[in-house]
Amino acid sequence: MIDAVFFDVGGTILDESREFADWADWLGVPRHTFSAVFGAVIARGLDYQEVFRVFRPGFDLAVENERRAAAGKPETFGEEDLYPDARACLTALRDQGLRVGLAGNQPAHAEASLRALDLPVDVIGTSHGWGVAKPAPAFFERVVRAGGGEASSILYVGDRPDNDARPASAAGMKTCLIRRGPWGHILDLPAVSGECLFRIDSLDELPALVAGHNAAARPAHRPHREIAQAYE
Repeated sequence: MIDAVFFDVGGTILDESREFADWADWLGVPRHTFSAVFGAVIARGLDYQEVFRVFRPGFDLAVENERRAAAGKPETFGEEDLYPDARACLTALRDQGLRVGLAGNQPAHAEASLRALDLPVDVIGTSHGWGVAKPAPAFFERVVRAGGGEASSILYVGDRPDNDARPASAAGMKTCLIRRGPWGHILDLPAVSGECLFRIDSLDELPALVAGHNAAARPAHRPHREIAQAYE
């Protein structure tokens, strides 16, 4: 059964459109051009920071974030950046009695921003706070510990087959790919997506899928008392 569901952040519960538009403006690059280069970088399987280096060789994300903050234009996000289906999905899963968490590659400011959203989650973990980033196995070991310690009872939901589904599956977790955001639409790894428990286009689909999966699995996980009664 699924006892815990953990979500990637960017591209999964958080729409990064405004964030990337702000970066294009900061770099002085037309937004359309920035988006086109972004897609090309993803299609080539490169680290997303290579997008910035195309326009500014030697780009350092941490340094540039400090410059933005000093200029009064910090990288940030709020309620308006959540996907419309995110909050309702998280709430529905918690209503099923599941442990719900967020675990994604996010910079220093992100954890405070996520907590300020007051989302219905039990755990918020970030690469900065944990000191390890996806797709490193150690990141997903942290997810397993935060989810209760039993990898097979955890579902990890993300938009990236390379950074989310593949390493989560290698850690023993069940996986779900959501098809949205640039990675979800561009990056196609059939061998990875074929191993996912669920593939969805909206988080609205997820609570019913999880409930259905658990309902089908429940007879094989009856408490010892119920098993004993069955033989009386």
